[in-house]
Amino acid sequence: MNPPTPENPAPPTAAKPRPQRRRPRRWLPWLGAVVLGTLIVFGFLPQPLPVETARVTQGALRATVNEEGKTRIKQRYVLSAPVTGHLRRIPFKAGAEVTAGITVVAVIDPVSPALLDARNRALAEARRDTVAANLDRAREAQRFAANELRRIEKLFADKSVSQQDLENAQWRETAAAKDLTGAESALRQVETELKEFPAGAGAAPNASRAPVEVTAPASGRILHVFEESTRVVSAGTALLDVGDPADLEAVIEVLSRDGAAIVPGTKVELEQWGSGEPLAARVRLVEPAAFLKISALGVEEQRVNVVVDLLTPFEQRRNLGDNFRVEARIIVWEAAQALKVPAGALFRRGQNWGAYVLAGGRAELRRVQVGRTSGSEMQILDGLKAGEEVILYPGDRIHEGQRVKLIQISQ
Repeated sequence: MNPPTPENPAPPTAAKPRPQRRRPRRWLPWLGAVVLGTLIVFGFLPQPLPVETARVTQGALRATVNEEGKTRIKQRYVLSAPVTGHLRRIPFKAGAEVTAGITVVAVIDPVSPALLDARNRALAEARRDTVAANLDRAREAQRFAANELRRIEKLFADKSVSQQDLENAQWRETAAAKDLTGAESALRQVETELKEFPAGAGAAPNASRAPVEVTAPASGRILHVFEESTRVVSAGTALLDVGDPADLEAVIEVLSRDGAAIVPGTKVELEQWGSGEPLAARVRLVEPAAFLKISALGVEEQRVNVVVDLLTPFEQRRNLGDNFRVEARIIVWEAAQALKVPAGALFRRGQNWGAYVLAGGRAELRRVQVGRTSGSEMQILDGLKAGEEVILYPGDRIHEGQRVKLIQISQ
């Protein structure tokens, strides 16, 4: 093949086609704007609030008054010294059993009210002689006044003296008679004092006074021993007290407004007394007079005592004694089948009660009528039905038609 020359030029070759430029997709920014706007709209839409619900149920419900109380023995006997004397040591301790009229719990050696020595006895005898002389003088004065009254009466009958003279004579005779009575009483008192002490020089003052034995007035146990050691006691000094721990009652202090709703015969349960099983009791008396008591927070409260009888047999509460603390639950009302909801689902709306019911994922406001309450649950008289779910603790964040999301269902 001959090389190309200027006289014989080579044939022109075909030119390569240029690549075509793609047109920019102008719809992509619009798509991004739509997506961003959609996200913004969905971000500002209200989200369902997480709520906790409970079901309206039907079951047992009771209204109670819960207060602290303490036990006490119904019949407590405080034994005191019948005479002034020297108390012998009491051999019993708290908890010892005693039998009525048989067990001697204390022995007292009596002493005279006042021990007279020779000097004091001589003074007492001198007082007796003085009182005896005063008695003789009073007798003579009364005899003279009586004779004078008789003379005045005769003269008055003869109209020789005035009415005033007669009345003066009567007054003197009456005064003399009273003086005579007083002198006789004073003499008897002095002679009684002297009879307590023998006249012999070596005679003991208490030689004729036998020891006094104090016996148990009732069968039971000794609760406290006030005077255990030997010492001189005066008449009326408390020695010990006796009672029967099997015969217990409980005293519960309640607010006066609660006491007005409690009647005799109301059932009571006593808890936290030292065992898991509550004790059965019944109200016997609501005391008619209340009293003022300052609470731990410094609030003045009018309270009244409610006295209850224990019904649980003694064999099941042997460890329960006098002045033991108990938690009392006084049942003022109860029903076997009552429509009820947790108290946290209800709220005040003006003068009425309201609740939010979960319906179709939204909160529906209901106006309800309530009855009794147990503290944690409330009786529903109208506005709710068994099986419906109510929102617990709605607060201000829930309103009518609010979308909600269930997080837990309490049964």
